[in-house]
Formats: sequence, C-alpha cells, structure tokens
Amino acid sequence: MTPKSGAYLGIACLTAIAAVGSMFELSSGDPDWGTAPTAVILALSIPAGVIAFMAAVKDARANM
Repeated sequence: MTPKSGAYLGIACLTAIAAVGSMFELSSGDPDWGTAPTAVILALSIPAGVIAFMAAVKDARANM
C-alpha cells in the first residue's frame, strides 16, 4: 500500500462513518443539524466513499 492509496482508504472510511451517522440521525426523527443538512451529508458521503475506495484499490493494484 502506498501513502496515496492509504489516504484514499482513509477518506473512504471517514465517508462511511459519516454515512452511517447520518442514517442514524435521520432514523431518530430529530437530527441535531436538521433534516436537510443531514440528508445532504448522507447523499454526498455515499458516492464519495465509493469513489475513494475504488481509487484506493486502483492505486494499490497499480503499485503491486
């Protein structure tokens, strides 16, 4: 693993945590930051996490 793929993997982990936290906040019925900002965080963190994970795998495979 290179530092670049490690950074991508770290971003993927953080966005996954943000997505799970947003889902829990929305399911509670009363999110701390409000429904709209929490939904935006959820909507942005899922594709960002997938893209970052795919970039980490691609970079790691390129440097094997």
